Amino acid sequence: MAAIIILIFILGYLAITLEHPLKLDKTVPALLMSALMWALLAIGFHNGWFNLIDGHENVFNYLSGGEHAEEGFHNLLLHHLGKTAEILVFLIGAMTIVEIVDLHQGFDIIKTWIKAKSKKKLLWIMVILAFVLSAIIDNLTATIVLITLLRKLIKERKTRLWFAGLIVIAANAGGAWSPIGDVTTTMLWIGKRVSAAHLVERLILPSLAAAIVPAFIASFLPVFQGNINVDIKEGKLEEKEHRLLSSRTMLFLGLGMIVFVPIFKTITHLPPYIGMMLGLGVVWLVSEYIHPEEDFSEERKHLYSAHIALSRIEMSSILFFLGILMSVAALESLVFGVTASGQQVGTLRYLAEVLNQTIPNQNIVILLLGVLSAIIDNVPLVAATMGMYNAPMDASIWHLIAFSAGTGGSMLIIGSAAGVAAMGMEKIDFIWYFKKITWLAAIGFLVGYVLLLFMESI
Repeated sequence: MAAIIILIFILGYLAITLEHPLKLDKTVPALLMSALMWALLAIGFHNGWFNLIDGHENVFNYLSGGEHAEEGFHNLLLHHLGKTAEILVFLIGAMTIVEIVDLHQGFDIIKTWIKAKSKKKLLWIMVILAFVLSAIIDNLTATIVLITLLRKLIKERKTRLWFAGLIVIAANAGGAWSPIGDVTTTMLWIGKRVSAAHLVERLILPSLAAAIVPAFIASFLPVFQGNINVDIKEGKLEEKEHRLLSSRTMLFLGLGMIVFVPIFKTITHLPPYIGMMLGLGVVWLVSEYIHPEEDFSEERKHLYSAHIALSRIEMSSILFFLGILMSVAALESLVFGVTASGQQVGTLRYLAEVLNQTIPNQNIVILLLGVLSAIIDNVPLVAATMGMYNAPMDASIWHLIAFSAGTGGSMLIIGSAAGVAAMGMEKIDFIWYFKKITWLAAIGFLVGYVLLLFMESI
């Protein structure tokens, strides 16, 4: 039975990885995998075929434990559901704030800041914006916002593809050093593997290197030489026609409330999702009373309603995270083997023991994790490592994992949510990205990783 549960996880993982060839939304295998694994876990446990283990290393056997073991099973399921729900509520809050800002065309304000005509100068502006924005509103949203702006600035598609590739690299790098910049760093932060202050302190320089080194190299390429053709009159006309009175207020309020979440957690010591709920409440409240237009009428109020923002959230992504995190939790709970000291451990912890014996250098293992995150989704990879290692909070390994999973995905267009978004928006070819952008992302990743190792060593 234990082998069947692991096989279901492997098959589900393959289906998620082959999402594009199969033309199947990755949410489907994630949900099926999760439900089937927990169903078989319950059947096997109640028949005494295997034991279960919780986060405090308490082992439960149904045949010998009786009611105590049954209670342990239910508490185990509720514990994992609770930890998963913390991440999901946090993400729903952040996504809704971003959508409310977008409804008020807040991100269009950023376009007015971009005055560059030189391709090289525009490249640096876009890279810096991607790096900073992704740390605040997450790498996926930052990529979507900036590629939307690119379409208004650069008409030539071939040139735009190069800019999009560098934006993906910078956005993933920017998300890696912020607790709110990427789903994986959010998972590590909420899971109490890293603190916000230490994550920023340790990862900001390596992440900056992962973004700046590829941009510096790319700035010497022929495609980034010369100027872009911009119709200034057309831009000014468009700006006047679509500007809302509420855009600037909602942009700064939305970004400010998201940034406030780590501060709120530091002050109150409450979980991050509470701070995000507070932030969403404030943004929602202001959006109810603010006047986006000069002749704002009650009939047009619904166009800027938070209810519309809620309907625009990608619920499929939320359900995917639910499925994958609960699937990993099932693997974490299944007792699969014993350590050298004779202690019973879960499947993921046992895998960590085997990896450590096969490849004694942990730094190489995590480097390989970064390469793997370019091929398969980094969310289950990080979720798995959280179950594999029991290092204390802010240990070096968690910073290395955060960096590898966050920036390693840039090496392939399908390796990150930002890359997939760019691929869909600009119809970027997998092979084109592999030939033109992968080597730049790989150089940035390796430079940043080596720098992080050096910083951790001292």
